[in-house]
Amino acid sequence: MLAQEKRSRQACRWAGVNHKGGKKPLPAQQEGKPVFKDVYTCQDCVGHTGSVSLSHVHVCSGMGLLLKSLFPLMGLVLAIYFYSAKQEFKVSTQCRELGAASIHYVSGSMENMAFAQEVVKEAEKLWGGLDMLILNHIGSSYFGYFKGDTEHLRKLLEINVLSYVTMTVSALPMLKESRGSIVAVSSLAGKVGIPFTVPYSTTKFALDGFFSSLRQMLVVENANVSITLCVLGYINTDTAMKTVSHVLRNKPAPKEECALEIIKSGALRQRELHYPYISVTIPLLLRDWAPDFLDSLTRNNMDIEKVKRT
Repeated sequence: MLAQEKRSRQACRWAGVNHKGGKKPLPAQQEGKPVFKDVYTCQDCVGHTGSVSLSHVHVCSGMGLLLKSLFPLMGLVLAIYFYSAKQEFKVSTQCRELGAASIHYVSGSMENMAFAQEVVKEAEKLWGGLDMLILNHIGSSYFGYFKGDTEHLRKLLEINVLSYVTMTVSALPMLKESRGSIVAVSSLAGKVGIPFTVPYSTTKFALDGFFSSLRQMLVVENANVSITLCVLGYINTDTAMKTVSHVLRNKPAPKEECALEIIKSGALRQRELHYPYISVTIPLLLRDWAPDFLDSLTRNNMDIEKVKRT
């Protein structure tokens, strides 16, 4: 209990949260760049090597941008996956300005499982170990009526699921040795059926199945590797605002706080992160007790007439 309490205090300081429950002001944004003045270094929460591997397709925007901006302030070394070589100079410069101890990057496509393995192997070659694997990349899909496009679904499964599995399998030997953590960013759409998200929701449900089963196997094997599944609701990322803001009636949660919660949940080795807590947890409770009522609430939260048929 004392060790757990100490770790909790460290992680709360690390994420800029008062241990007694009070939160410091949220990070501000100046000239389009996030500024995190209230984030404290806490190497003990990460591990022995201070090495973190981040996987982001859209690392220059949204959650990917915020996550990669937080870690340099903690004095950690980063390995970041880029979808395109054009992103490299811009993001590398930003990380160094924020104080990253070291940054390394690899460019390629997560449609290629050989590349997914290469990202992890590169981290092993650079550091000889890994403390935390954060999986946040995602393939492009649509919000609308299901088109029956099985080829699109197959491609999305490769990027959103198989690459996660490939990177996890490749990283597990290092994570077992370091007693590290895996953080997989998922969605409420991977727990509850949501209209107009059939391909996306399919892949997120698959993530829940893989990581929940893998967590059980790690316990059976007595492997001290934590798995945190981040179940996210409606967040005000640029992509979400462009895609669904005209349809959803509720207000989005701030992406800055969401990024902090993702990192804190990994540091505390939580089983799941529900963010925003109320808007994610209540649907999960209703899912088993009143599924038809939940389906109705979900549809009523949307202005369905604004969803165009194509």
